[in-house]
Amino acid sequence: MADIEEHNILSQLVNPKTNAQAFSKLVRLYQERLYWHIRKMVLSHEDANDVLQNTFMKAWNGLAGFRGESQISTWLYRIATNETLTFLTNKRMRNISGIDDVEGLLLGQLQAETYFSGNEAEMKLQKAILTLPEKQRLVFNMKYFDDLTYEEMENILETSVGALKASYHHAVKKIEKYLTEEKVT
Repeated sequence: MADIEEHNILSQLVNPKTNAQAFSKLVRLYQERLYWHIRKMVLSHEDANDVLQNTFMKAWNGLAGFRGESQISTWLYRIATNETLTFLTNKRMRNISGIDDVEGLLLGQLQAETYFSGNEAEMKLQKAILTLPEKQRLVFNMKYFDDLTYEEMENILETSVGALKASYHHAVKKIEKYLTEEKVT
């Protein structure tokens, strides 16, 4: 079903008479999934909305360069991921003196976030995820929350399935260790 929908949208996107309407469909189809993909990395509702908007602007501006070698969803996830990583890098450069301090800043934002309605267990999980290196955090979120296959992630992140499996495995082990240590203390 999604492949047929993407094919229809793609054919409309390449037609100058229908591309604006097709892009609106594309936004409606993917905005919620991409929002949550981004939100899991930046944690703040406002920041996620900003990055999502940048993602769709970059997609609109890059339509002519989309060659159709991958699915539209893969292309959008790649743009969203790159925009998210750029956002986090810029945030780190603007606001943080140390390279690892961004996780502390994100945790503070999460705890103050009015849109976070999670319970204590969800907060502990988010804290554990924030202890991961950025790449492992991204892979964990994409696999655990977005339920993407390794093959889909391979296309989005342009890395091997083996590397993704290793990153996910290490992330899970670190999260388990963090949550186990949290129970003890």
